[in-house]
Amino acid sequence: MKRNAAENHLIQLIIATRDGDFLASYSVRGLAALRFPAKRRGETAPPNALPVTIRRWHRATGIALKRALVGRTTRISPPLDLSAGTAFQQRVWQQLLKIPLGETRSYGELAGLLKNSRAARAVGSACGANPIPVLIPCHRVLAAMHKLGGFSGGLAWKRKLLWREESRDLWKG
Repeated sequence: MKRNAAENHLIQLIIATRDGDFLASYSVRGLAALRFPAKRRGETAPPNALPVTIRRWHRATGIALKRALVGRTTRISPPLDLSAGTAFQQRVWQQLLKIPLGETRSYGELAGLLKNSRAARAVGSACGANPIPVLIPCHRVLAAMHKLGGFSGGLAWKRKLLWREESRDLWKG
């Protein structure tokens, strides 16, 4: 499905946390991306110029992110705009949302849940393409034999998030 120019426009806002400043990007559909802290950031929209909907989504994103970063769940969540992903990626991301806090799955297990046991590598690629890490918990997916595998934010972030969620016995790999 092709988007029009208004749908492609993203509003970027910073979420300050104890772990650094994350960058949240919002489309007309909801939270479209979340980036880990970096030393440099582009300009963000001035808060007073934002539509009420975006401000509400941004508050919800901030609450959800801050709770996730300390290993807690939240019932507050903005709508997620996953439209940039392929149909397969979206199916993987939906499965990631079902992994409970403090638990992990392997790429192979997720492939099995998607009724395609040979798709473990494709699941790994979809995890790597996850536009909203932390809130869509791709860090809870491990390689075979409980090895860490990869992570878009880097393995230090993956270890930290798993540790905070008390999956301590599983992140050592």
